[in-house]
Amino acid sequence: MALQPIRKVAGNRLTAIMQVRNEANRYLSRVLENLSAFCDDIVIVDDASTDNTADVCKSFPKVTKLVTSNESRFQREWELRTILWQAVSELEPDWVIAVDADELYEQRMQTEVSRLINQDQFDWIGFRFYDFWGCETHYRDDEHWNIHRRHTMTLARYFHTYPYFYPKMEHHVPRLPLTYSALPGFHSDVRVKHLGWAGDADERFSKYLRYKERDPNGQWGSLAHYESILDPKPNLVAWEDDAE
Repeated sequence: MALQPIRKVAGNRLTAIMQVRNEANRYLSRVLENLSAFCDDIVIVDDASTDNTADVCKSFPKVTKLVTSNESRFQREWELRTILWQAVSELEPDWVIAVDADELYEQRMQTEVSRLINQDQFDWIGFRFYDFWGCETHYRDDEHWNIHRRHTMTLARYFHTYPYFYPKMEHHVPRLPLTYSALPGFHSDVRVKHLGWAGDADERFSKYLRYKERDPNGQWGSLAHYESILDPKPNLVAWEDDAE
């Protein structure tokens, strides 16, 4: 009997994973609509939301698995990431893409996704993320806000027997298991809009206070980065939509 290759070059399915908490009145519907256009399934862990986040998730047919927690693990983010990975592992997907509830992939991801996952050369894909600031037309670009200058691994081929590991961090936990970074990867030119900072000054200030409360000593992040949230005149760059 011929051995089956561990890397399929055709017919791969893409499953999105997301952890959410009280996202019903923010960007969740737009994100799920965005994902539904290029993903086959969506797996979500609801971290004890007190609004109707779960109902919003259930309204999208592509959401095939919703795990609801009665106890929030907001202060133990690595546990949330682990629970989410275990949930999607039960489905034994072909590829997994880790998305936050305030991120939108460019429309051309719909045509690019097949090329990205139906190949046997790379096992993870990185994308560039842009932090939109106070609006949805300009992103921030300065010393402390420049994640768009590098690629972040968010899409990975799922291997049933491959070990996974998340560092025990309370904040800023990697999207995918760190062990996947040891595999060969590819940097895609598809861009991602991060709308988490696109709200008004009051919303950004609330997030600043939350960061300072969760990580007062900068153990999980940079204190300078936290303080830069309050910069009254950040450098903003106009976003140019992709050509269709």
